[in-house]
Amino acid sequence: MTGRRGRLSLGLAVGLLALSGALPLARPQAVLANVPGTGCPVFPADNIWNADVSGLPLNSHSAAWLSSTGASSGRNLHPDFGGPPYGIPFNVVHSSHATTNFTFQYANESDPGPYPYGGDLAIEQGSDAHLLSIDQDTCKLYETFATNSNGPRTAGSGAIFDLSTNALRPAGWTSADAAGLPIFPGLLRLDEVQSGYVGHAVRFTVAQSDSSYLWPARHQASALSDPNLPPMGARFRLKAGFDISSFGPEAQVVLTAFKHYGLIVADNGSNWFFTGTSDAGWDVEPYATMVSQLKRVPASAFEAIDESGLMHDPNSAQAGTIPAAPAAPHALALWTSAAVSWAPPANGGEPILSYTVNGSPGGQVVVGGEATSATVTGLTTGISYTFKVTATNVVGPGPASPPSNAVVPGGRLPVLPNPTASPPVRTPIQQSTPASQPPSRPVQAKPSRQSRAAPPHSAGQAPAGVPHLWRPDPRFRYE
Repeated sequence: MTGRRGRLSLGLAVGLLALSGALPLARPQAVLANVPGTGCPVFPADNIWNADVSGLPLNSHSAAWLSSTGASSGRNLHPDFGGPPYGIPFNVVHSSHATTNFTFQYANESDPGPYPYGGDLAIEQGSDAHLLSIDQDTCKLYETFATNSNGPRTAGSGAIFDLSTNALRPAGWTSADAAGLPIFPGLLRLDEVQSGYVGHAVRFTVAQSDSSYLWPARHQASALSDPNLPPMGARFRLKAGFDISSFGPEAQVVLTAFKHYGLIVADNGSNWFFTGTSDAGWDVEPYATMVSQLKRVPASAFEAIDESGLMHDPNSAQAGTIPAAPAAPHALALWTSAAVSWAPPANGGEPILSYTVNGSPGGQVVVGGEATSATVTGLTTGISYTFKVTATNVVGPGPASPPSNAVVPGGRLPVLPNPTASPPVRTPIQQSTPASQPPSRPVQAKPSRQSRAAPPHSAGQAPAGVPHLWRPDPRFRYE
């Protein structure tokens, strides 16, 4: 349909008209939950904690790491949280809250502070004694380990994170966690489960680890040099084929997160203990049942994955890169628009959120990340157009595709018959009677017992001598 006039079949015309309408967007992207009660994000959307790893390849050490953590000998998951004193509490404070400068055991790997401090702040029970505080005014996360272990204002180590950035700690530095990672982003929280969506990895422990660490971890926690042991930062996901249909809806929320975001080795401890917040709500139904059900999940249902392909910079927690350029799209001219289709490019390790179609010399449309076609409207007939497609993920927009084939809008839609016009009048051919054959006697029809006097003309029928209105016959296709 570039310059000549033509006719389209009615079926094709209907299809093209459908294309010219608004295309449905991709399914809505789940919104990451802020720190409860604040406007603070839990790191940017492209942070490695928030990266979907469901499509990443397996780590070559997966089988050995599973074996070393008891997965091959019947070990199950263990939810290491509940109502107080179980789980790790967190505190939300204002900048005006009282602070202190801790005396750290590992001062050379700790941020000096000051840190929020006071008797009103909840500290984890037990020897780890983690103190987690979020300043809702600055969106800074403050974490200490072994808080008050040697008296007031003492701690083993401390770390401060800006929740609005992807900054990592210096390589080789610990944090309040052995892996040198923040703790709070890896906690399973009740508010997330209640919302029906958990969009981040969850922290868990192993009994023995290798004396190395994998990005995004910054610190090792072992003297054992053994590649059959998982290092700090190793990431595992629940296998896609693991059937979660027998679990309750709350447990399914968590298990779905494990399939997409997985678990990260963050410290040494009991094998397959994963951590959540300390919250009395965990002990109330239906969440008490959820916790019980999660204990049925075998560790053998997990697999270790290789997330090195998501590393943008070894000193940044930013995950993935911008998408690749799509291949040259295909364009089809319509009347004052064009239908453009393309194949999805490599997504850079992050789901594609949207596509932008730009026309030359004009025209633009933006569609969702699952779309592979769009219609650019408002074009001028008789003008040649080409189109380029750009994909965007959380990292940013990728390069544009090569231009499409050139098209010239202006093709005509089919001309449908006028339903009020009469069909051509055909004169019936009169057959003559041979002279040698006498005319037959007309046969008189027998009247029906229920015959009624017919009206001058029935509804929908024309009176005698008046042509009938033409109507399309549904058995045929008109061109």
